[in-house]
Amino acid sequence: MSTPMITPRQALESKGTLTPDTVAARVTIDGATVVKDLMTPIPETAEVAPIRLHDAAALPVIRHSSAHLMADAVQKLFPGTKVAFGPATEDPPGFYYDYQKPGGAFTEDDLRAIEKKMTEIAATDSPFRREVVSVADARKLLTDLKETFKLEHLERLAANNEEISLYRHGDWVDLCEGPHVPSTKFLRAFQLTKTSGTNWRGIETNPVLQRIYGTAFATEKALGAYMKQLEEAAKRDHRKLGKELELIGFHEWAPASPFFLPRGAKIYAALIDYVRAQYAREGYDEVVTPQIFDKKLFQTSGHLPNYAENMYFAMTREEFESIGKHEGKRSIEDVESEARFGVKPMNCPSHCLIFGMEQRSYRKLPWRMADFGRLHRYERQGATHGMTRVRTFSQDDAHVFCTEEQVQGEIERLVDLVYRVYLDFGFTEVRVAIATRPEKRMGSDDMWDRAEKALIEGVKARGLAYDILDGEGAFYGPKIEFHLKDAIGRPWQLGTMQYDPNMPNSFDLTYVAQDNSRPRPVMLHRAVLGSIERFFGLLIEHVNGAFPTWLAPEQIALLSVSEKAEAWTLEAAEILRKAGVRVTVDTSPDKLGAKVRNARNMRIPYRAVIGEKEAEGRSLAITQRDGNVELGAMPIDDVLKKILAESVAPSLRS
Repeated sequence: MSTPMITPRQALESKGTLTPDTVAARVTIDGATVVKDLMTPIPETAEVAPIRLHDAAALPVIRHSSAHLMADAVQKLFPGTKVAFGPATEDPPGFYYDYQKPGGAFTEDDLRAIEKKMTEIAATDSPFRREVVSVADARKLLTDLKETFKLEHLERLAANNEEISLYRHGDWVDLCEGPHVPSTKFLRAFQLTKTSGTNWRGIETNPVLQRIYGTAFATEKALGAYMKQLEEAAKRDHRKLGKELELIGFHEWAPASPFFLPRGAKIYAALIDYVRAQYAREGYDEVVTPQIFDKKLFQTSGHLPNYAENMYFAMTREEFESIGKHEGKRSIEDVESEARFGVKPMNCPSHCLIFGMEQRSYRKLPWRMADFGRLHRYERQGATHGMTRVRTFSQDDAHVFCTEEQVQGEIERLVDLVYRVYLDFGFTEVRVAIATRPEKRMGSDDMWDRAEKALIEGVKARGLAYDILDGEGAFYGPKIEFHLKDAIGRPWQLGTMQYDPNMPNSFDLTYVAQDNSRPRPVMLHRAVLGSIERFFGLLIEHVNGAFPTWLAPEQIALLSVSEKAEAWTLEAAEILRKAGVRVTVDTSPDKLGAKVRNARNMRIPYRAVIGEKEAEGRSLAITQRDGNVELGAMPIDDVLKKILAESVAPSLRS
């Protein structure tokens, strides 16, 4: 007997909890809770709770519906435009839709016109209507509309579905799973933010599309607050500041691969030195591993079957010539079969090789192995972004090999390290999430059960609240994620710890237990900063380019007033440098105002003006960047003492 079906609207009406501001519903079926719109049929036995306009859970529904509203406006204003995908997004918070538009890219004026048309459509209070049709009927509809991209997507869906859901509002229709708001009147506060080029399905050989990004909120007040945050973010954009402060550069011959200029390289090295100092306190052994391996390594680790689309492969000339002899070889799989070597996307497989180079005793566990090795991952062109999404990077990467009994202690140890490190950089808000098994994964359900339980118990032991991210774990194990907020309130996911029982099994790793048995170790993957490149990028924005003294590429700028002060300026610089202070000197004939302005623009923590008086007294007239506080003339020994005290990260000063 089939289960009777009702809509969430009917369920809420029967309970008396349907209010005019109800946007959607939380529906719990067999213990699993999902968001449904008010018109999607659900089992009569399901538990249903309302999601109201001002609830956080309403935002993805509002934004998804706003994407439909935007696409409707675009096609009304630009006839002949075809639509592709248009989801709500979490980072950045909002939505986008991809279009193939006759005549090329959208302009800023186009965006404002589209917003105006969206407002007109929203004011019609058109209901969103869900329809379920056969694949054949959906195919005919999309063919009549000449929506070639939607037709291609339909054929993928048709392989596993006999029926397809459509959503309509007014005279506009889209192939969609939902959920959506009840009516366009709920779409009150939206703004289109930018455009960019992309490719259909993110594949560079596919047709070029135009993407319009937007955001939407429940109220104009919330939208206004977010737009102010965007304005501040634009001022702090690490690509803009990175160029202005001479930190980083990019070149088309190395796509999505940053160059660290001398000033940026100093900060990069300081970040790694900082992490190394933390490792010394935490008992990590640093190793150096190769970048290119025989693909047998990646077959064993599971990267070839699970991660090949994100990998780079390396070939010798001999291998290229071998491929050239086989005219019939055209598929990716064929080329991979000929390529002997792969470029490592992660350090974990090579660390397994090190662990397996000799028989380890339980007495040496846990073994904490760190590696700053350079990694390469192929990111789609449309997904790369400055330093926060790159193709080559280094991580503060480490792997802990331990027994199951030691896992909880290692989790607690990592939590302490994470919070200590983030506080050093001025991050005070940290959210913990546990990402569980993805659909594509290695290992048995029993192994995943144990791994997920261990992470949850470890976090609970430190008294931390946590969220569950269903299906977002790595293919080899679940993970703890540490999310933080920067100085302007934006969330970032940085540190992770992954519990991996699979890779030790794949590499046949064992240790000698106390009873002389040979159990497998647990492998914990962990990072605190994550990608150094990504962390560098967000740190530029977090501090607005004004790095703390212990990280700044130059800690003090010495500015001579005249030639008469030049000798003491150069001598003072030498004294400071020999003591380990990072110094820049300006003895140019420029006016003092210009010298001060240049030092201020470079966000140097301290600047010292040196005139005849300072030269005679062998002192420095100091101004502190933070607060633009004038400290007056100070003996050089006092200046040295002050800067050296600030040259070590707060948690390492003791």
